[in-house]
Amino acid sequence: MSAIITVEHLQKSFNRRKAVDDISFTIADGDIFGFVGPNGAGKTTTIRMLTTLLRPDGGVVMVDGLDVRKDKTAVRRRIGYVPDFFGVYSEMTVWEYLDFFAGCYDVPVADRKPLITDLLELVDLSHRTDDFVDGLSRGMKQRLGLARSLIHDPKILVLDEPAAGLDPRARVEFRALLKELQRLGKTIFFSSHILADVDELCTEVGIIEAGKMVAVGNLKAMRAQMQQQRRIYFTVVGDHVDAALAVLSYVPEVSGVSHRQTPEGDWEVELTFNGDKLGVSALIAGLVRADVPLLSVREEMQSLEDMFMQLTEGIVS
Repeated sequence: MSAIITVEHLQKSFNRRKAVDDISFTIADGDIFGFVGPNGAGKTTTIRMLTTLLRPDGGVVMVDGLDVRKDKTAVRRRIGYVPDFFGVYSEMTVWEYLDFFAGCYDVPVADRKPLITDLLELVDLSHRTDDFVDGLSRGMKQRLGLARSLIHDPKILVLDEPAAGLDPRARVEFRALLKELQRLGKTIFFSSHILADVDELCTEVGIIEAGKMVAVGNLKAMRAQMQQQRRIYFTVVGDHVDAALAVLSYVPEVSGVSHRQTPEGDWEVELTFNGDKLGVSALIAGLVRADVPLLSVREEMQSLEDMFMQLTEGIVS
């Protein structure tokens, strides 16, 4: 797919502090891109430059072929932005809130009712139409903010910490909603320090720390590249664990072997394997040839949290 967002050598400083320090990345049309980093890493500053709310000190940001410095109005038409705070609209009802923003985007009056009705149905707020915004839960406000960002049918959604402060149920519902929006053809860029959400939603990620982009690319490929050592677990039937340990002792890629008995009387063996997936397959085949009865085999993949800690080790905020 072609790139719909291109960021090249982006820079922004406040006084002498570099909030964003020469970062580059691209986002393909239709992707969900996760922008990962701790609080203060530079995520919000980057987002504000991307959405034309803050002028870069250097570098280039292109959105759907438009320069954010030269084509602000056109860029804003292509972006739906949900900031990390809701705003002061407490005395409006849900319907009035969306109607107000429809007017801001010059949606014809005759088109507003069906549009708002569809958006409220999409975010599951049809039953709260006449409620005041101030009376909504945090999760409902996030969904309402998402509906507002869609009022002008943008190609791109930019979300700044959308899951912050949400309870577990609301986070699950919000993730499902983002997946549905991707299915409808939206490109989604969202920042988060909640790594589990990014791990589940995204295929492409950028990891930022202290203003520097420490990694960017396909999440699966990044994980495979960093997975130098695999954690393998397998369960051996009954008293055959000694035979399994004997086989493993002859495999040079195997280290850190431990075992424990399960409540059922079988044995779970844990080991570190310094090899690729073909090597894992050969290891299992060797155990089978030695007549070691295996009940189960699993590999523990490196989590995004593990990757983040490994990539940012030694970087000082």
